[in-house]
Amino acid sequence: MTPQHLVLVGHGMVGQRFLEALAEHSQGTPWRITVLAEEPRPAYDRVHLTSWFSGTGADELSLCSAGFLDGLREAGHSLELCLGDPATAVDRSARTVATRSGRSIGYDVLVLATGSYPFVPPIPGHDAEGCHVYRTIEDLEAIRDRAAGASVGAVVGGGLLGLEAAGALRALGLETHVVEFAPRLMALQVDQGGGEMLRRKIEELDVVVHTGAATERIDTGPDGSARTMTLSDGTVLDVGLVVFSAGIRPRDQLARDCGLPVGERGGIVVDQRCRTADPHVWAIGECALAADGRVYGLVAPGYAMAEAAAKDLSGGLGSFTGADTSTKLKLLGVDVASFGDAHGSGAGALDVVYTSGRSGIYRKLVVGPDGRLLGGVLVGDTESYDVLRPLALSGAALPASPEQLVLPAGLGAPIGPLALPDQAVVCSCHNVTKAVIAGAVRDSGCGTVPEVKKCTRAGTGCGSCVKLVENIVKEELAAAGVEVEQGLCEHFAHTRTELYEIVRVKGISSFSRLLDEHGSGEGCEVCKPVAASILASLDRGHILDGEQGALQDTNDHHLGNLQRNGSYSVVPRIPGGEITPDGLITIGEIARDFGLYTKITGGQRIDLLGARVDQLPLIWTRLVDAGFESGHAYGKALRTVKSCVGETWCRYGVQDSVALAIELELRYRGLRAPHKLKSAVSGCARECAEAQSKDFGIIATAEGWNLYVGGNGGMTPRHAELLAKDLDHDTLIRTIDRFLMFYIRTADRLERTAPWLARLEGGLDHLRAVLLEDSLGICADLDELMARHVETYQDEWAATLADPERLSRFVSFANAPGTPDPTVRFVPERDQIRPARPDEDGHTLPSAATAAPLIAGASLEVRTR
Repeated sequence: MTPQHLVLVGHGMVGQRFLEALAEHSQGTPWRITVLAEEPRPAYDRVHLTSWFSGTGADELSLCSAGFLDGLREAGHSLELCLGDPATAVDRSARTVATRSGRSIGYDVLVLATGSYPFVPPIPGHDAEGCHVYRTIEDLEAIRDRAAGASVGAVVGGGLLGLEAAGALRALGLETHVVEFAPRLMALQVDQGGGEMLRRKIEELDVVVHTGAATERIDTGPDGSARTMTLSDGTVLDVGLVVFSAGIRPRDQLARDCGLPVGERGGIVVDQRCRTADPHVWAIGECALAADGRVYGLVAPGYAMAEAAAKDLSGGLGSFTGADTSTKLKLLGVDVASFGDAHGSGAGALDVVYTSGRSGIYRKLVVGPDGRLLGGVLVGDTESYDVLRPLALSGAALPASPEQLVLPAGLGAPIGPLALPDQAVVCSCHNVTKAVIAGAVRDSGCGTVPEVKKCTRAGTGCGSCVKLVENIVKEELAAAGVEVEQGLCEHFAHTRTELYEIVRVKGISSFSRLLDEHGSGEGCEVCKPVAASILASLDRGHILDGEQGALQDTNDHHLGNLQRNGSYSVVPRIPGGEITPDGLITIGEIARDFGLYTKITGGQRIDLLGARVDQLPLIWTRLVDAGFESGHAYGKALRTVKSCVGETWCRYGVQDSVALAIELELRYRGLRAPHKLKSAVSGCARECAEAQSKDFGIIATAEGWNLYVGGNGGMTPRHAELLAKDLDHDTLIRTIDRFLMFYIRTADRLERTAPWLARLEGGLDHLRAVLLEDSLGICADLDELMARHVETYQDEWAATLADPERLSRFVSFANAPGTPDPTVRFVPERDQIRPARPDEDGHTLPSAATAAPLIAGASLEVRTR
């Protein structure tokens, strides 16, 4: 039998998903497929398009591998992928498609996946040089090139893609404005409260937001390039770059020209099987007007339509009746999510709202009259989105009161996969329910997340559900009595603790050896930094040497904290907060000469912010020459040992807290750990150094020193617990040595001391027995490990400056090492005293029964309409 000829017009994300679904559902029925793609490259991931600006290549974004195409052909399908040759006309009577190159291609089946195009308001000057849209890799290349000669950029549109574009302009070093016609940002996804919080957080990033304003015109200069933008409120912006992101329109011109019905506001009319009025033509994705009367502009509905069409063409019962439009994104570093009936349009809907202006968190749950969750808006904290969204869409009863569920992570009632009903959709991209995932584990023998992904496709779309998928897998394995795999990632079956022991005992000094002998594959963003941390904590060479340099996180890669504007911080170590006048003068002169912002921090340091990557060696040369060392503010290591002034100056002091703080900081400087470490020493019980909120804190007594461990600050603060009291100096140092090395040896990846101590079997009593009584017989090992660290310590920056190969990485561009990065813009130091902001807080708790401990400055509110 001669295979039918299928012509697919468009090879975007939805077009590629259609090919995958067709290959999956048409087994035994070969097709002859021709794909007409407008762009010069195969389908790529537009959802993560902005990552291109941070170095993600087109190949990494690609969704269409050579292996997939070869697999189609091996399955009996023939496939011709025509890049850069889009369809220009369809002759339905002759069943042919004309292309831009002049070809005429016959078809038995035509699938239109032409997507959408950016809407550009027809304002005067919209087509001037310097005006762009944000849709393709070529668009991004043009924006990048234009930004090199501009200082101010504006984005027209404050929706999802508009804020993505604003983040890109800001990363390119431009003063950035966002102009939104609606009264708030992301008007379709978030409510007024969420929009206000989102605006506040974005404005804190120095992005100027104009809401309730339209763009009236763009005026050009003598060269025809954009120079000014005039808004409807009279504001005039000096701009060199304009990005239009004011919405999308279905690309339905092919259908219009060949007489296929389209909607009043655009979109090719299709039925539930994604068939058009022509029995030989299907339409899917953003170009289609679905049977429910909507044009969907998200990838998940497009995937569902591709699945329905592929099933229909394969003789199955494909159907698309609507889709979940929930959204979870990180925009300009701000977590934002909305799900279900986020605006509470249903009758009798009740809003439960948590707001914390200080923490930048807004969370709203919409609850129906029957107490079931209908939807919600989350800004600043989206930790529970993975569970709340399926709960809302399934209509299941809530596992706790909404007043508890609306609280941020660490404050409210914890909810997990057990709270979800079987029919809850976990992966909306591929419409995979909890029951399907659980069935893959119970019935199909899947025991890992990669196996479940391959079996169900869950987590292979946008990826936002992977964490929930992992939890469901673990839950099902535990329920079946199977020992749950606690491996670090898919490349290592060992935990971090086990890998630490392997590296220590076998003397492994490279990731490649560790991977060859105890892992598989190439490694990933989880295991590489963990291995780097373990190697560093065991003093296996400088962190920038050879292979180790490629394992590091962004901060360690350049020995400085990457800041929001693309610059870096410089933080010299100042043990105990003691600094000489000459040292102060040196820091001041460096800040002045390099135009850096300076700040005295709560950890008794002086931070210098705003350095370009190529300036870091110049700055550190002067600091090292003046006797300063790296303060390790960039590393998972000891940050500071804070202290009060102690008995030397304070009339209440009973011990020399400053001397001890200096001794501890110099002893543990450079000590690499699973997470950052902070400490403090107070000279008396008045606790001015706040030692009980630190990973390890010391408080002086008349008899010696009390040692507290496992305290953390942050959004979920925890007081440290008293490990031992009235210790003499030597016993104190020895106990801290053992505590730190035992933590480094046994903690999980990115686990601070507070959660580590909380999950330690036997808790504080067990820790005392290990450290003070040597119950495990490992104290000699712990002592030796710390002694080796103290003996082998070297300042990372001093060692880097002495090595030309290490210094070679500190350039803005590899092919222009002497040229400053033109994409980083620096602003004058802000006023030291900032005017107070009006605060929207001040609501009261509904009742003691529903109240929970809140962060200072937060509020919880229940309101009806």
